[in-house]
Amino acid sequence: MLLPIKVARGVADGSMSLAFRRWRSQDVQPGATFRTAVGVIRVDTVQVVDPAGITDADAALAGHKNADAVRMRLAGDDSVPTYRVELSWAGEDPRVALREDDRLSDDDVAAIDARLERLDRASSHGAWTMQTLDLVRRRPQTRAPDLAAEVGRERDPFKIDVRKLKNLGLTISHPVGYELSPRGIAYLARTRRALPGDA
Repeated sequence: MLLPIKVARGVADGSMSLAFRRWRSQDVQPGATFRTAVGVIRVDTVQVVDPAGITDADAALAGHKNADAVRMRLAGDDSVPTYRVELSWAGEDPRVALREDDRLSDDDVAAIDARLERLDRASSHGAWTMQTLDLVRRRPQTRAPDLAAEVGRERDPFKIDVRKLKNLGLTISHPVGYELSPRGIAYLARTRRALPGDA
């Protein structure tokens, strides 16, 4: 479920707690969580509502000026149900704490090695993990299309792969490009896996 950054921030600070969506079938379930730029947001309740019953107070909790603004945003096929989704902040993105943790034990390094080796084996385009970490290390905050072009790859599949490294706490995303996290720097200093160009 995508939220505008304004609403995500509002859920995080407690000033907002609702979203209204039109879905042909329910798109999220109570208890589901999803990551945003401000942390993890949880879906508390989901119910079908009549748009005519949305109040100005509801609209404010969804980040809109008034109920008419919500109904205008929902305008369309009246046969598609309107859902009222209650949201709450579930905490910081766990990847943030992970990426700052650079105190790696031998077991930590071995576990990361194993995860990266699995990613390489599962890849349809060959081993890529160490090449990508090295590329991000050498060219921090460089546009993703430029990084992808350097290694002969398309931008979107390249970005998906970098996201896999981010999920392991090894990289940090910026508005433009990426950089190695403290954990990523520590990992490259400790691993025995070869970087591109190593003898």
